[in-house]
Amino acid sequence: MEPILFAGRLVASSARETLRAVDPATGEELDERFPVSPREELGALAAAGKRAAAVMREVPAERIAEFLERCAAEIEADADALAARAARETGLPLRPRLREVEIGRTLDQLRQAAACVRTGAWALPVVDRERDLASAYTALGGPVFVIGPSNFPFAYNALGGGDFASALAAGNPVIAKANPGHPGTTGMLAQCIARAIEQCPTLPPAVVQMFYHCAPEDGLWLAAHRDVAAIGFTGSRATGLKIKEVADRAGKPVYLEMSSVNPVFVLPGALARKARKVTEDFVASCLLAAGQMCTNPGLVVVPAGEAGEMLLAAVSARFLAAPPGVLLGPSSPEHLETSIEILCRAGASVVVGGKRAAGPGYRFQNTLLRATGAQFLAQPELLQTEAFGSASLFVFAADEAETLAIAEQLQGSLTASIYSDDDGSDDVCAARLSAILQERTGRLLNDKMPTGVAVSPAMNHGGPFPATGHPGFTAVGFPPAIRRFAKLTCFDHVRRHRLPELLQRAVGGTRD
Repeated sequence: MEPILFAGRLVASSARETLRAVDPATGEELDERFPVSPREELGALAAAGKRAAAVMREVPAERIAEFLERCAAEIEADADALAARAARETGLPLRPRLREVEIGRTLDQLRQAAACVRTGAWALPVVDRERDLASAYTALGGPVFVIGPSNFPFAYNALGGGDFASALAAGNPVIAKANPGHPGTTGMLAQCIARAIEQCPTLPPAVVQMFYHCAPEDGLWLAAHRDVAAIGFTGSRATGLKIKEVADRAGKPVYLEMSSVNPVFVLPGALARKARKVTEDFVASCLLAAGQMCTNPGLVVVPAGEAGEMLLAAVSARFLAAPPGVLLGPSSPEHLETSIEILCRAGASVVVGGKRAAGPGYRFQNTLLRATGAQFLAQPELLQTEAFGSASLFVFAADEAETLAIAEQLQGSLTASIYSDDDGSDDVCAARLSAILQERTGRLLNDKMPTGVAVSPAMNHGGPFPATGHPGFTAVGFPPAIRRFAKLTCFDHVRRHRLPELLQRAVGGTRD
């Protein structure tokens, strides 16, 4: 049985139950067994994390920055082996997807977070000398429970991913839960992090801890645990809402990335003069990683008529010609079947695909569905059901008024895209549409599909519910992502030497 990471050491779990990883390309179980931690073990992790938080309060920012960089260096040193293991467990392409793109992004995130720690600007220090007040964002005082998704074994992994980097940068310890879709990858990351902890003796050993899996009710228990300060979650809406319910009841900050259909609107001028570009962009985006991206374009609104039909026909031909990709796990085909059944009961019809694909492992046919604008407006909630895979719904709008009406019925989404003509013929409609979409999305794109999320201070990878649990935060981009796991603290007439390090620098010569 593989060890967990507890208080800085890789130790044997007390678990009696185990799980095994699966190669989704073949459906075969892999050899290693990973523990399913009992509640008592989770409580010990929480208690150790709470003790570590008290120590972290006194750790200089430079030491935290060095730890983040050391984590990056250890991951980089093992990058080849890590990528190979992740490819085996997820079916995602080894190169360039995992080895170059995703590991590269993970290293960049950790190093950007370290740079933010050094400057301290992420904490937004404010000094009012006249009233002798100072404030800044500070650590929460307890560990952050991070739960990562199946589709990004590095960039969003609970060990080494964006929430991990953000929580540490804010000065919090982390309790990471591995995703059961890639436990071996996370176990290898735990070895990297354990080496980094050894090389940073200023930090408490329990600065980062990791367990593999637990019973669902025990995971909810840990989310509400009095020693846990906040939760970061990326995954399904069903699980996210359960976590939100217990976290809200316990008064815990919880940051959720759940589901998103990422609507794409193709306006008449763009359809007339950019159909080839729209086709190429959409096919590349929707089929990327077998459609298992949180920013996959799952809803496309196009003008009804011959040009719209030709666009759908061109996309359909490409979908039929492309081989079905490997899905992440054994439940993926079932979830796709269920989502497509819901869409069809609500009025959509299958154009291509819609069924499990033949072959070994877990695969599903590339799928397109269609509906009229009137059908969408009659069942807007059901026709926004997320089909997590290479599947998308085309909605044919009768006119501009119906296009805008469809936009008005959209739920919160991570992204929304508008394709418009360059000659200005679509400008009036695009402006009206943009005004509606800005209220319903975290990132608005023009003439571009939504897959691809740059790690930039200007990025917002968030959005209104149900895409996330709060519209004011981003899971990607430093420094904004760091502030999710911090509290605003005001110091009123507090002597300089008693202030946090960052505010001591900011107040300068204020009274001692």
